[in-house]
Amino acid sequence: MQTPILPYKALALQTTCYAVNNCTNNAEAATKMQANIQRIHTQIKASKQFIGTDLQLVVLPEYFMTGFPMSESLEAWQQKACIHQDGAEYTALSHVAKDCAIYLSGNAYEIDPAFPDLYFQVSFIINPSGEVILRYRRLNSMFAPTPHDVLDAFIAAYGQDALFPVVQTPIGNLACIASEEILYPEIARALALKGAEILLHSSSEVSSYLPTQKNIAKLARAQENMAYVVSANSAGIADIAIPFASTDGHSQIVQYEGMKIAEAANGESMNANATIHIEALRHHRKRPGMGNFLSRQRLELFTATYQQSIYPANSLTGKKADKKDFVLRQQAVIQSLIDKGIIQ
Repeated sequence: MQTPILPYKALALQTTCYAVNNCTNNAEAATKMQANIQRIHTQIKASKQFIGTDLQLVVLPEYFMTGFPMSESLEAWQQKACIHQDGAEYTALSHVAKDCAIYLSGNAYEIDPAFPDLYFQVSFIINPSGEVILRYRRLNSMFAPTPHDVLDAFIAAYGQDALFPVVQTPIGNLACIASEEILYPEIARALALKGAEILLHSSSEVSSYLPTQKNIAKLARAQENMAYVVSANSAGIADIAIPFASTDGHSQIVQYEGMKIAEAANGESMNANATIHIEALRHHRKRPGMGNFLSRQRLELFTATYQQSIYPANSLTGKKADKKDFVLRQQAVIQSLIDKGIIQ
């Protein structure tokens, strides 16, 4: 018989992002990224002392080390803010996970050795031994390359399973969703149908006391997939022109019936922490009834719908990526939807 997983604490750490956009050279940016990691290390260690030794899972906000590209070209951002899989930043993050004895998830811009001319936005999971056990490349992005843009080559390099990776661990089956991808139900559903029990959501998003798109989506993705969502938002982004607190607040944990069980207010905070009950989730998933949404999926009905192409795959194959092309491509997709009568 499988050993039951005891309840444990998870934390969506709401921490400030100190962006590297204004760094005058790459060496200055690298130093700032290391300083950001060291700040987070200190915060996690102190949070664990306060929350308790059973804190086993910590999720960091989106691009917590660097901020996001603004006026930078893809080439300039790759040189300034993208990390390597064997680089010093991952070494430092592995030390954080080992020293704090946690599973650590976050999000970074990463140079992929199979696609050295591009970069991907990557959500990662590092185990308490310091090993990177999952690497999820964001699939839907407005202004950055994704595996879908080089789909055939990506599958040839890494296999179909690399698109929607799920890792089995002693604390449950973990998967990652990046930022606005929480708005795309197909991504969460694909992960749930591969066994994901906890969706780790690194985000840097609009904060408002009104219901936001992403906050509504977090509840929906948890309920419809019968999964936990651990969602970490920034506590503001410093050192860029955008007002600091535009992305600040509402880091949260949502349980498998779509109910929020912890949420931070504004500012740097460890308050989005809660107990994870994996055995209760597994019981819920095995219970017959109208609320067992996973068992009631009739996927054959949607085959024809999802076989059609909306946004073309392989759009960067054999081409140099340029930020302006992403908008032009979207405009072409919108026109094709008009031509097909899908939108008026």
